[in-house]
Amino acid sequence: MRHVLVAVLVLVMIQLGFWQLRRLDEKQAYNARVEARQEQAVAPVEEIVPLDAEVDSDAVDEALYRTVTATGTYAADDTVVVENRSFNGVSGAWVLTPLRLDDGTAVLVNRGFIGFDREGDIAPPDPPAGEVTVEGLVQPSQERGRFGATDPEEGRLTVMARVDLARFAAQVDYPVLPAYVQRTSSDPEEAAAGEGEPALVALGPPELTEGSHLSYAVQWFIFTTIALVGYPLLLRKVAQDEARAERQAATSAA
Repeated sequence: MRHVLVAVLVLVMIQLGFWQLRRLDEKQAYNARVEARQEQAVAPVEEIVPLDAEVDSDAVDEALYRTVTATGTYAADDTVVVENRSFNGVSGAWVLTPLRLDDGTAVLVNRGFIGFDREGDIAPPDPPAGEVTVEGLVQPSQERGRFGATDPEEGRLTVMARVDLARFAAQVDYPVLPAYVQRTSSDPEEAAAGEGEPALVALGPPELTEGSHLSYAVQWFIFTTIALVGYPLLLRKVAQDEARAERQAATSAA
């Protein structure tokens, strides 16, 4: 039974090591994809993201992480915040406001991150009035994973658990593009925060790192090597100790 448990443990550690390598490959592929998209020419968002596409369609996928511009007027009354977000170690929320384009459609703009105020509340500032030109990255609609909060299916939400574009589009009376823009800059810029108020910070482009997957994989393979080498040595020592004990017992009996 002991041998079976050790064999199972070794197999599990090997699988964990290869899983970390697969995660590394996925991360490297993502980084390469983002970098390649960033090198493409900046274009208006309505030319990159097709309005009639589904949020998970190939057409939207091909537009992700492109740098785009969007010119229009913010629909300030339809602002929502995405709670439970953090930025540089600070807890807070994302502030999202639809930007109404000239053709009547809208693109949801992640205007940036804002921390809690002195009362412990999230108080999103008003967006710039009048015509605004935003530059930023195309980002995908978010879905709930295996765990996490669930937004109500009905009613008008001002606070959301994630950037769910289909859920947002259901509560406004104008068409919304199936991808959103993460703002890096805008003209005019967002208003400066008042004294003692938290500032709205543009998130900017994603930080491209490979994480710790390689080091974790190496650790699992080291643990596997220790088990493969150490366990037979342990068995050998146990057998030697038992043989020595038997000889001592036989000598004592003689």
